[in-house]
Amino acid sequence: MNKKDCILFSGGAKGSEAAFGAFAEEHGIEEVNFSFEGHTIERQRGLRILNHEELLRGDVSLEYVSRLMNRRYTETPTLRKLLQSIWFQINNGQEIYVIGEILEDGTVKGGTGWGAEFAKLCNKPLFVFDQKKDGWFNWEQTEWQACSEKAPPVIQHSHFSGTGTRFLEENGKIAISELFQRSFN
Repeated sequence: MNKKDCILFSGGAKGSEAAFGAFAEEHGIEEVNFSFEGHTIERQRGLRILNHEELLRGDVSLEYVSRLMNRRYTETPTLRKLLQSIWFQINNGQEIYVIGEILEDGTVKGGTGWGAEFAKLCNKPLFVFDQKKDGWFNWEQTEWQACSEKAPPVIQHSHFSGTGTRFLEENGKIAISELFQRSFN
């Protein structure tokens, strides 16, 4: 795959998204960061501020998301816009990479979890690096499967999404770095 054809879709926020963006830039890969007015982000490269009309395209019922994720989301304008911008990240990627934690119920912790659930609903290749378990997992139709050390994930599609926790640990940063090295070196 030619790096010049690749685009990372992310959000540019502190933590995992900023790390995905930094490694994309280091490897000469284009970057699009979806955000909205008033949202604090770290990455300005490829910044795409979504307007009100665009955000509405990614709108989803918070009640539906709460049921799907087995947790309660409170109705705030910022949370709604955040979920809408995550929709753009996942919708544009052909495969999805997430840094976070897989919970007992199979969802991913935090707002990032909505991105993982949306990827499942869209039947997109989905990989999560679980920082607590210190390993990559991929979603196989109905359950998470651990990726073997001999077959870690490799980016296969030119349009991919990278997102995850704001609380990036050292093993998560290393996982992103190694993912880019395996895929683009």
